[in-house]
Amino acid sequence: MELRYTAMTTLLIVDDESANLAVLSNVLQPHYRVLAANSGARALEVAAGDPRPDLILLDVMMPDMDGFGVLARLRAEAATRDIPVIFVTALTDEINEEHGLQLGAVDYIAKPIKPAIVLVRVAAQLELKQARDRLADENAWLEAEVARRLDEISAIQEVGIHALAELAETRDPETGNHIRRTQEYVAALALQLRDHPRFQASLAGNAIPLLSASAPLHDIGKVGIPDHILLKPGKLDEGEFAIMKTHAKLGADAIERALRLSRRPVDFLDTAREIAHWHHEKWDGSGYPDGLAGEAIPVSARLMALADVFDALITPRVYKPAFSFDEARRIVAEGRGRHFDPDMVDAFLAGFETYARIAACHADAPPET
Repeated sequence: MELRYTAMTTLLIVDDESANLAVLSNVLQPHYRVLAANSGARALEVAAGDPRPDLILLDVMMPDMDGFGVLARLRAEAATRDIPVIFVTALTDEINEEHGLQLGAVDYIAKPIKPAIVLVRVAAQLELKQARDRLADENAWLEAEVARRLDEISAIQEVGIHALAELAETRDPETGNHIRRTQEYVAALALQLRDHPRFQASLAGNAIPLLSASAPLHDIGKVGIPDHILLKPGKLDEGEFAIMKTHAKLGADAIERALRLSRRPVDFLDTAREIAHWHHEKWDGSGYPDGLAGEAIPVSARLMALADVFDALITPRVYKPAFSFDEARRIVAEGRGRHFDPDMVDAFLAGFETYARIAACHADAPPET
């Protein structure tokens, strides 16, 4: 793209001497639109106005506010900080020149001015500005495009996760909105605990969004459980329950295979594998599949365990009615230090209204009669 400037390019010339303004105007007006200011205060007003100058030629020695003061004020305001400034001055002292460049001036032009020198230096700075502006526009476009692509990938990922989770849940039609409820319970409980000393490290950064994204896959292993066990309208016998318990390992293994096929780490799948594998473990070590206890159980799985049990309690099954919120709350409280992490139970009970509200918001529709 060829760099070109026209009469619509706007310059601001600033000098307290009208004769100096006239000289600069005569040199520049045949090529550019020229605005003029005869004081530092007026220069700041014009620079912040419309049209915004593309370049400012600024006298150093002015009463009230000198050029250094004007430049400092220009750089302090977002609207004017990127306008290039050339100092026009009779000063030749190197200390003054260095000071001006440190403040952000792009060049110096010495008085008395030479028209050809002025035009060449102005053109050079305008071309540099145009190149910077174009680069900034391209960077802004790239940032927007990256954000759009990331949003698109996130949406595809979310849809894929829910599709897989729904596939598993279609094998077990009684669960209804279980996926949505447990996902929101986990996110809400994690938010409550993120400042707790025991959980700060585990729930820092993007850990909570990862938990929320991964939670729907907690029962993906159910796709490997035979229908006669998964859909049995009654309590499972010992052998059947042993097979049912394998869904935790089946789900973790399936996610592990997906991770091995990936060309790069996938954080949410790592979290999903933890949740699928160990969300039936218990704080006292009496859970399955590995009998983990206490801190050996990943935080993600501990959160899911509480969410999963609470939702199972308040949801009707063919082998039991739904418990009331109060009864479910009492049962969760009784599981403190046995089934569940004690601090997680304390947080859950303290914020119980939030979980009851989530349950009510995503309640299953009554069965058709």
